Amino acid sequence: MGLERVARLDDLVERDKDHDCGGFGPHRICVKVDAVAELPTRFGRFKIVAFWNNRDGKEHVALVHGDAMGASELPTRLHSECLTGDALGSLRCDCRDQLEVALRRLSSMERGLLLYLRQEGRGIGLGNKIRAYALQDLGADTVEANHQLGFPADAREYGLAVQLLRELGLCRIRLMTNNPAKLDALVKDGVEVVERVEVEHGRNPHNTAYLDTKMLKMGHLLLGGKDVEKP
Repeated sequence: MGLERVARLDDLVERDKDHDCGGFGPHRICVKVDAVAELPTRFGRFKIVAFWNNRDGKEHVALVHGDAMGASELPTRLHSECLTGDALGSLRCDCRDQLEVALRRLSSMERGLLLYLRQEGRGIGLGNKIRAYALQDLGADTVEANHQLGFPADAREYGLAVQLLRELGLCRIRLMTNNPAKLDALVKDGVEVVERVEVEHGRNPHNTAYLDTKMLKMGHLLLGGKDVEKP
């Protein structure tokens, strides 16, 4: 990215404090690290990194376990924000289950990374996600509900995530995902994904149709009814 390479997360804030550039990629994204701190969690110890960006004005974060700066083949999870699932424990999705399992796995490894991306509701926002829920209550599946609201099935983009990875000196990762579109988007923007690692967890009676729609209509690589590991 044209930035001075540093060896420690704690040096990133100082490195980036005066950073300003025209941005990278088709959207001319400029990213810099705003803050770094220790974050002990119920899943293990992490450092939390807060980023500023000129793309969406949202504060995305990274949870970093171990010495991840510039690591090759780093186990990495890109997790999109889900207030209803992650924070409130909704059973309509599997987001919280995937988040918790990913954090447990990463904390058990020598090093790993989770990017928490502020792309609520697959990129359509919280209010629209709840509107989509209301349509699902009337019989639409998740794809149909998004289309009825005038949105694609998945409005997320990952150009910003690529720049966040590059801020940490990462270009070669092991990606924890069931979503081949996410993998393809990273590869298209120059990230080398050396392995896809499944993270299928959290199927329950309330989200079976949701998960089946992800599998059948969106191409997610799910086992279709078999929960391989209970978190």
